[in-house]
Amino acid sequence: MNFSDWMPDLSHPWTRFALTVVVALAVAGLLRRAVDMVLRRFALRHPRGASIIARAKAPMDVIVPLAMLLLAFRGAPDEPARLIDGMEHVIAVVLIGACTWFLVRCIGALEATVSRFNPIDLEDNLRARRVQTQVRVLSRTGMVVVIVLGLGVALMTFPVVRQFGASLLASAGLAGLAVGLAAKPVLGNLIAGIQIALTQPIRIDDVVIVEGEWGRIEEITSTYVVVAIWDERRMIVPLQYFIENPFQNWTRTSSQILGSVMLWFDYGIPLDPLRDELQRICKDANEWDGRVIVLQVVDASDKAMQLRALVSSSNSGKSFDLRCKVREGLIAFVRREFPEYLPRLRGELESELRAVDAASPPFASKLANVRR
Repeated sequence: MNFSDWMPDLSHPWTRFALTVVVALAVAGLLRRAVDMVLRRFALRHPRGASIIARAKAPMDVIVPLAMLLLAFRGAPDEPARLIDGMEHVIAVVLIGACTWFLVRCIGALEATVSRFNPIDLEDNLRARRVQTQVRVLSRTGMVVVIVLGLGVALMTFPVVRQFGASLLASAGLAGLAVGLAAKPVLGNLIAGIQIALTQPIRIDDVVIVEGEWGRIEEITSTYVVVAIWDERRMIVPLQYFIENPFQNWTRTSSQILGSVMLWFDYGIPLDPLRDELQRICKDANEWDGRVIVLQVVDASDKAMQLRALVSSSNSGKSFDLRCKVREGLIAFVRREFPEYLPRLRGELESELRAVDAASPPFASKLANVRR
């Protein structure tokens, strides 16, 4: 028996096609190994890109074999090509999905890398919050764009969808208007996300007051913002809200803030001892940043006067704690040293005896009725 008897018939179309597929898969394996070696060396030289390479590995394991298979199917002889046409279409759609997956993973890895090298758990984190906000918003927007484009490209491989798209473009009237109106919320949030990334009215970890609620910007997605309220609730706000409505941002340029404490005391209380006590309280408090400490009379009524203690802190959380300490300390000081000057209601009764004849019948009768 000759060795040629064991060799397949290369003149047969299916034999050539099967051999082409085997060679394509073998080349894909070799190519994937070569790419892995190059990426490992790149990761050793550039540690910041290691996470991007790690996240891109799984999609690449799918993209390279599918791409080689698609090339093998495209070069198939006529007889196998007619039978594998449907399989080729499936591979093309899966390849488009894998490429979309690859781009989304790369964008997410880039966001994670930038966020890791710009931590916001620092005292002075303004620059880090600015960078993280831009990266997060732009990455979310980029992911949405990539997914929409990938889905559109995959759908356009179907003839029915291509015909629908052509007819929609040809009749760019009511149908186009309906599609535009349906996509308005999505496009509005997409544009709002780009505006927030560029102009930055809010940033990650900003302290804001939205709809009367105090909280911090916890997360910014492509469509909404999560505000972590002080009592551990979460407020979900659409992105467009921060473009179209006024709100308070306490950390727009700096986290430093002034806190005020309002107290009512009697008019007779001396102010100098109170100012000295305020100085002592603030100097003993770690929350005071040493910038501002003022005690002033800001209002007066017919019963008492209102004092305002103005103190500064490095952030809003410390400001709240410092205001509580100042309020408790001043009240305790006044109760201990000047209790007579706490707010009170006064009443004065004046009686004056007039020279009236007590023996007269009218006065005597009234006095008798009172004694009864």
